[in-house]
Order: sequence, then structure tokens, then C-alpha cells
Amino acid sequence: MSELVHSSATALASAIARREVSSTELLDAYLQRIERLNPAYNIVVTLDADGARARAKAADEATARGESWGPLHGLPLTVKDTLETRGIRTTAGYPPLSDHVPTSNADVVESVVQAGAIVFGKTNAPVLAGDWQSYNPVFGVTRNPWNPERTPGGSSGGSAAAVVAGFTSFEIGSDIGGSIRVPSHWCGVLGHKPTHDIISQRGHIPGPPGALAGVDLAVMGPIARSADDLSLLLDVMARPSPQDARAWKLELPAPRHRRLSDFRIAAWLDDADYPVDPEVKAVLETAVQLLRKAGAQIDEKARPTVPLREIVDVYQQLLWPILLAGFPPEVFEEMSRLATTFPATAGDPVALMARYGTARHRDWLGANEVREHMRVAFADLFLRYDALLMPVNQVPAIPHDHSDPFIARTIQINGRTHPYTDLFAWIAPATAALLPATAVPAGRTTNGLPVGLQIVGPYLEDKTTIELARHVADVCGGFTPAPL
Repeated sequence: MSELVHSSATALASAIARREVSSTELLDAYLQRIERLNPAYNIVVTLDADGARARAKAADEATARGESWGPLHGLPLTVKDTLETRGIRTTAGYPPLSDHVPTSNADVVESVVQAGAIVFGKTNAPVLAGDWQSYNPVFGVTRNPWNPERTPGGSSGGSAAAVVAGFTSFEIGSDIGGSIRVPSHWCGVLGHKPTHDIISQRGHIPGPPGALAGVDLAVMGPIARSADDLSLLLDVMARPSPQDARAWKLELPAPRHRRLSDFRIAAWLDDADYPVDPEVKAVLETAVQLLRKAGAQIDEKARPTVPLREIVDVYQQLLWPILLAGFPPEVFEEMSRLATTFPATAGDPVALMARYGTARHRDWLGANEVREHMRVAFADLFLRYDALLMPVNQVPAIPHDHSDPFIARTIQINGRTHPYTDLFAWIAPATAALLPATAVPAGRTTNGLPVGLQIVGPYLEDKTTIELARHVADVCGGFTPAPL
């Protein structure tokens, strides 16, 4: 059963279709593993075992009749606790929602259910998806399966941990600040941040339950064990919203290439303003060497024309108004007051959050115009290169740090102290420019912590980054189960 629970979603779907394993057997394998191992890691926080067993039995009966519900027929999965699930508690780690049981699925959850998947549980996340660590007052702290003294990341930390721990067939994450990519990097799984707005955000908390409007920068996307999984799941999840589907359809371009030797790749693995931990950099450099040896054409000097520090700055101008919009009015008023006390040149994290988060709409329009010029710079880069390799962030999984305020925390890089918010840096380009980005395991540090490589691609060319992730996994080893 150990091999079964760590199999890819595509392999499991095929095994169910061939009647080599039943949906009920697979569900029971996950539930037994969760019962045995979850108490030490606190990954899965809500279960609907009875409802899932009934659905799995129906799936098996359909299989016996030669019927299929879709490409995910009979696959049990857990879902991040920020995505609403019909009849299953969804809290977003927020105490006022601790008893919230939705009457409908988030759109992205409904898409996998309509494709035959079976939701049987929810995975932990930070309060309202607002941290790179997954802990909250409702369910407590989630621990990294590779090292319980460290975080699995956030906000999709429980999602990535569930995949690497063998608790689920696949997962659905969300990402506005690296929340798919960072946990994938820190847990050693594959995660895909899609091109903005190709997957509906409706049913994600935040916003509040029942909100219909999506927001800038944010996306939903798959977390899984193989590039085949990501491609399959993206095909299921990416579609127009129900109201747009009357006239719109989505046809993502095929990968630019299939053979690794045909890819023209840029590699940007370090930056003076946001230095990368030497162990992380060493893993990424080794990955580049292995890819080159396998035939890839890689240019390590290629860069977009916009410096990383400018990309990070405009990203934060776009991000902080979104995040502060969900704060209580009295907190927002206090941030507005703080914004007037900092000099215009103040660059510390609190000053930036206060000043950018309470900006006027005219300020946002100016930042958006800068962003559009930045998008053109990336489009120009992708005329010459098919993809851009980057770190996901500067460090491997960090030790738990729940000190408040979170914005005042720090991280250590090569013996030096850096702001916690520097973790935004390397995820900012793809997020601000609305580009697809795939995180794929590239190796591990000397103390065994996973390191992921981020593959950023051209707008709407999600299939290209996933295809290149397939080659990276083949060359560098890909997914490995954590030794729980």
C-alpha cells in the first residue's frame, strides 16, 4: 500500500479504470495512513470519511458497469481549507468561520468533482491564507513531513504536505504570494501557478463566503507528484466561469517543444538584492548542469530588462491593497495613520505595507501601468527563450516562527538576517506579470531538505512550463516520498 499511496494521480486513475485497484481500497489506504501518521504532523484537519466511502462505493459500481465519471474517476482527494466544499467544514483557519459548512463547492473544486474525484477531507492553512507557514487558532500547527521542526510552507502548506506524505491523490492550492510554489518547494512536490484568470477563484476564502469577484494576482492551481498530473489537472480545472462559458472557450497552446534539446532556456539563479542561500543555489546550479548535460540550451546571463528589486516593488504595490482590504476597519485606519508617519523613502516592511496597502486608486493605476511595461519586458524575453528558470525562494523550509506581527519576522541567509517579506522576491515576477510558473523538485540540501526549481513561462503557455518540469523531474529525480 505504501507504493500505492505515493503513486501519481494519473497512474492511480489508470489503475482504477483497469480495475487493478478500487476507489474504496485507495480511499481506505489514505484514511488508514492519515489515522496513523497525521497526529504527528497535523496536515489533515477535517474528514468526511462516511460521505467519501459512499461516493467511492458508487464509483466502484460505475466502474463495474463500464462507466466513467471522467478523467479523475474515483480518485480521493483532500482540499485546502480555504476552498469551499459542499457539506464539509471550511474554516480558512479563521475562528469566526470555525463552524462554516458551505452548501456549494468552490468552482475549482466542482470542476474536479465533475471529473470524477471524491473530496474526503480538508488540509490546514494559515489564517485567511495569510502566511508562508500553516498554523491557526482553529487547528494549530502543521509540520513538514521532511522535518517536523520546520514548516511545510503556506498558505497551501497542508496541501503540499498531504501530497508528499501520501495522504491524497492530489491537491488544490491557491497562490497570491507564492502559496502553491513555496510549499511545493519546501515539501518536494510539484505545483503549478497558472496564468492569471484561467481558473475561477469563486469559492475561495478570502474573500468572504459567497463573494463572487476574483482579485488581481490570485490564482488556484494543482499540487501533485508528477508533471503528467499537473497537465491532467490543469485541463480539468482551467475553464471559463459559468457566466462566461456561453461565448468563451479556453484552448491553451501546446508546449513549445517536447524534446529537452529543443528548449531555449534562460536561468536567473541569484541576485544581489535578494541573495539565495548557498545550499539552495548549489542544488539549482547542479540542476542546470544536469539539464545542460542532457541536451538543454541554457543561457545563465539572460535577464528581463527590469531589475528584480523593481519587480518586487511594483508587486507589493499591487499586493498590499488586496491583503489589507480584508482587515477590520479599525486596523485599516491604523495602517492609514502609520502611512503618514513614515518618510516616502522608508523601505522597511511595515512602512511598505502601510503605505502601499492604503494607497489611493490613482496610485494603483500608476503601479498597474508599470506592471504592463514589465509584462512587455517578459514577453520580449520569451521571444528569445521558451522559459526562465528561477529559485522559488532563497531558503529551504524554515523553522517554525509564529511571532507577531508576522511582517516583523526575519529569515537567515548565509549567516545574515533578512526581512521575512524577502520571501516575496522570487515569486514576484510570475505573479505580478500574471505568468504561469511551475515548481518542480530539483534536489535536496545536505541535511535532506527539498529544494524546488521555478519554471516561469510565457503568458498562457502553461503547458510549456509543465512540459519542461517533466524533463527537470526526469533529469533531477522528481518526486520522492518523505521518510515519515
